Amino acid sequence: MINLYLAEDQNMLNSALTQLLELEDDFHVVGSATNGASAWNDLQKLEIDVAILDIEMPKMTGLELANKINQAGLKTKVVILTTFAQKAYFEQAVKARVAGYLLKDSPSDKLIEIIREVNQGQTIYDPNLVINMLSADKNPLTEREMEVLQEMGRGLTTKEIANELFLTEGTIRNYLSAIFSKLGARSRIEAMQIANKNGWI
Repeated sequence: MINLYLAEDQNMLNSALTQLLELEDDFHVVGSATNGASAWNDLQKLEIDVAILDIEMPKMTGLELANKINQAGLKTKVVILTTFAQKAYFEQAVKARVAGYLLKDSPSDKLIEIIREVNQGQTIYDPNLVINMLSADKNPLTEREMEVLQEMGRGLTTKEIANELFLTEGTIRNYLSAIFSKLGARSRIEAMQIANKNGWI
């Protein structure tokens, strides 16, 4: 069972999303809030696997909340669900290590799919946002992801990269998933081509 938490300041949407998610056999909405401060109080007390957060909320934004979750070292993974396709918001989400970023006009089954993938350790961002980031020639990868990418460019296997960077194979696989998602790549070769084309390596 995947324990979910929903923070959305529009009561009607909050209620509708809760009902929608509860229809899934493997989902359980443990709680919800209409402002960031209440959500933060709940997230510190409850066992939450995935938190679905809106960006613009009273008292604390979804991005501020994501930063707090990250800084506190909580195991809760964050999916941002928003109407805003602004690059600035997306860049802040990447810095806050948000695991998923989806626009509200996306199909509901896409949200359900992303929640399951994020819960399994993957990083999933809306393709349109990735395209916007790449078109601005800004590197969306973190410093550690760049290290993994560079080792990957040397032709090392996942196990070899893990040994080189003193990390577990599972952690390296998570980094690779994040790299592929952020670059919109389907393979290691394609990821390297995109990075080379943009002059990041």
